[in-house]
Amino acid sequence: MRTLISTAFISLDGVMEAPGGEPGYRNSGWTFKHAEFLPEAFEIKGREQDEATAMLLGRTSYEAFSPVWPGMEEFAGYRAMPKYVVSTTLAEDDLVSDWGDTTILRSLDDVAALKQTEGGPIVMHGSATLNHALSDAGLIDRYHLLVFPLLLGAGKRLFSTADKDAQRLKLVESEAYANGVQKNVFDVVR
Repeated sequence: MRTLISTAFISLDGVMEAPGGEPGYRNSGWTFKHAEFLPEAFEIKGREQDEATAMLLGRTSYEAFSPVWPGMEEFAGYRAMPKYVVSTTLAEDDLVSDWGDTTILRSLDDVAALKQTEGGPIVMHGSATLNHALSDAGLIDRYHLLVFPLLLGAGKRLFSTADKDAQRLKLVESEAYANGVQKNVFDVVR
């Protein structure tokens, strides 16, 4: 079975954000505004490209990343990688043509079936709504979190607020950096 990795920039109170910000709330752009850039703090992002064999995105994150990432040298490793977008509304005509093979998945069952295929890790960037659904369904295997020392209050949350059984995590890698950012890698305990 393939490992599904959720990777995110989050504040200490669980708000997640795309690099550079997202419209819609007062503190947008906090990932670059409140922490000095230190390359070592973002080493895991390069490692994700090297280790992943597929990318999974929700529709909103796909629509945000697909016009930008195909041409960015920092994300060159994702160009040829198969991409999967979970959406009930996206059509084939909505997919960009310059970002390699992209498949639309229509349900969590489709994601579960993808995890059963041969291949290496699948990395999921952003995708707050999809993160909630996949976590609640027990389909996420690992979290790669860059935690910023901020309390933001409003914003999209990485974790669902569903009333569910406690989910244990095992810290398998961590490091703190001079800019206050912490890398925390957790495996989901089953």
